[in-house]
Amino acid sequence: MDANTPPPAAPPTADERTWAMLCHLSALCGYLMPVLGWFLGPFLVWQLKKNTMPSIEAHGKAVLNFQLSILLYAIAGCLLIIVAVGIPLLWALSLFNIVCLILAAVKANNGEAWSYPLSLRFLK
Repeated sequence: MDANTPPPAAPPTADERTWAMLCHLSALCGYLMPVLGWFLGPFLVWQLKKNTMPSIEAHGKAVLNFQLSILLYAIAGCLLIIVAVGIPLLWALSLFNIVCLILAAVKANNGEAWSYPLSLRFLK
């Protein structure tokens, strides 16, 4: 092994995998508490666990970046309601959000990282 090569990272523990999964699934709170729910759940999990569980840092940033991207796409969909394409677009966007969050949660529970499609990187 080269002196400059970092040691391999330890696989996430069961507790880390559970918290990573909850980080992704907590974004579904937006369906119960609109506006802040999309961000509050993932943000709280990320802030509470990022220092004690290193893998939560990446998961928290990924889900917040995705939810911010979804917000921008929803704003565009709201503007497109004027030309009648916005309503089906918003329905599709909502379904896309749910499916991606569930897929990310399953991957996180398996100890894998998952990159959200169509996600813009606001937090690096």
